[in-house]
This record gives sequence, structure tokens and C-alpha cells, in this order.
Amino acid sequence: FWFLLIRPQQKKQKAHQELVNNVSVGDEIMTAGGILGKITGVSEHYAVLAIAEDTEIKIQKSSISQVVPKGTIDEA
Repeated sequence: FWFLLIRPQQKKQKAHQELVNNVSVGDEIMTAGGILGKITGVSEHYAVLAIAEDTEIKIQKSSISQVVPKGTIDEA
């Protein structure tokens, strides 16, 4: 039971926590809600995300789902 259910969930949670802790200014990310943007500021629990020219939003770092390759925003 442990190896089939609990262990994989803990590994996934640990990987997501590492991803969130390692984001930095300049990274391009995708949020859980599907918003694509570039990080312009980072604090302990929040990140400032530039989603368009002169448009920034503040998000919880835990809502970051993935870091996308640089240049993805320009291609989208």
C-alpha cells in the first residue's frame, strides 16, 4: 500500500516544492490556471508575474505548475 499510493504522491509533492523554491527572476512559468508569464519579482510566498506589456500580477508561488523554456512567451 505504501509503495503504490503514498510514496509516489510524496515524491511528486517534493519535486513540486523544489520547483517552487528554485524559481527566480527572469524564469518563464505556467500557472495552474494556465497563465503564461515571466517572473519579475519573488518573495517568500509570492511571485510577481508579467503577463503582458505594463501588466503584472502577484500570484502565490504554490500555483506555479511548471517552468517553461525561455522564449516560449514570444512564440505563444
